[in-house]
Amino acid sequence: MHAQMEQDAQQAAPLTLTHLAERLEQTGDRFTLHGAAGWMQGRTMYGGASSFIAFIAATRAFPDLPPLRAAQIGFIGPVGEDLTARATMLRTGKSVSHVETTLWCDDALVHRATWLFGSARPGNGHRAADRLEAFTPPEDASPVREHIHAPAFIERMDLRHADPAGPRQSAVVRRWVRLRDRDGLDPVAELIAIGDALPPGSMRAMERRGPISSINWSLTLLGHAITTRDGWWLLETASNHMADGFSSETLRAWNTEGVEVMRGLQSVAIFG
Repeated sequence: MHAQMEQDAQQAAPLTLTHLAERLEQTGDRFTLHGAAGWMQGRTMYGGASSFIAFIAATRAFPDLPPLRAAQIGFIGPVGEDLTARATMLRTGKSVSHVETTLWCDDALVHRATWLFGSARPGNGHRAADRLEAFTPPEDASPVREHIHAPAFIERMDLRHADPAGPRQSAVVRRWVRLRDRDGLDPVAELIAIGDALPPGSMRAMERRGPISSINWSLTLLGHAITTRDGWWLLETASNHMADGFSSETLRAWNTEGVEVMRGLQSVAIFG
């Protein structure tokens, strides 16, 4: 009885993303995961964690893929702690491969993503990614105070204030974010895992507190040799339009040198 109680406690303990990846069991093009403790927000898994699992499934099913360039992700239904993942090669060409992943809970499709991987080829012009002109480095930024209503997965991350320079913008949220345990993760996997971590910028325009839910996420990586210092990434969510219970959000990420490394769009449902 004591051994069973100890095993149950271990299964319920919060897991690192590395542990989630280790628990992903592969059988052909299918993967199963039993238990994702610590990464839930209400009745669904945090979108960065579910997308991380899908990305790991894609790269394990097809280990010789070139670098990730972009992704289109749909949060279709609640993702539970126990799930099945499938990875399918849609098309592979001379330099670009498209991989589709789907996550299933109780035989229901809950998450679908198309991952675009591309090899480098001779260039025809060059434009460097944008740089921030002024920002506070994470070492000098103040920690974000823990909030009683924050989802449990936030405890897996360090957050520090990094509001945009100048007057505070009413529909923009900017924070330094770092995974507390990122052992064994490459920078792209880290970005996927934390890229959806901030609340939408529209939260600052809400008239009253209410639930919010990401509906989709389209992202592009700006380069293939992405790095940062000590795991810190500067994330921003900004509402482009908010009405009728929906918000269109632009998501951006910079490294500690102020170089933009990822940009995306997201639709968010605003309730309450």
